[in-house]
Amino acid sequence: MSTPEFHHYQITVKDVALSRPFYRDLLGLAEIPRPTFPFPGAWFQLGVHQELHLIGGRTEPVASGNRGNHFALRVVELDSWEQHLGKIGAEFRPRKQRPDGAWQVFLHDPDGHVIELFTPPPEVIAQPNRR
Repeated sequence: MSTPEFHHYQITVKDVALSRPFYRDLLGLAEIPRPTFPFPGAWFQLGVHQELHLIGGRTEPVASGNRGNHFALRVVELDSWEQHLGKIGAEFRPRKQRPDGAWQVFLHDPDGHVIELFTPPPEVIAQPNRR
């Protein structure tokens, strides 16, 4: 039996038309084809084999936070991301460093879902297959 591999993360959003540009234009994720389900949604490529699926129709508030429900996207460096986010007027928390040396920036999507952009600790960068 093979080890399961992570494939996709799904979040429910209030308005797909409002969320789509955030993920596509602000985060730069490539939109990928989605089956013709009878409900609104959008799919995006995350890395090589992973995907982010948005499903429309959220009616309840989002419970998300940097120490609660969130997802993290590994980036090569944060300087250009912080410049990009500042240039377009996105709200994000100032960069902070974890005890292991990784750097993090947190922001919210239009519904309030927290997204972490991070660079791994220095030893992981030196040994890229470690994490």
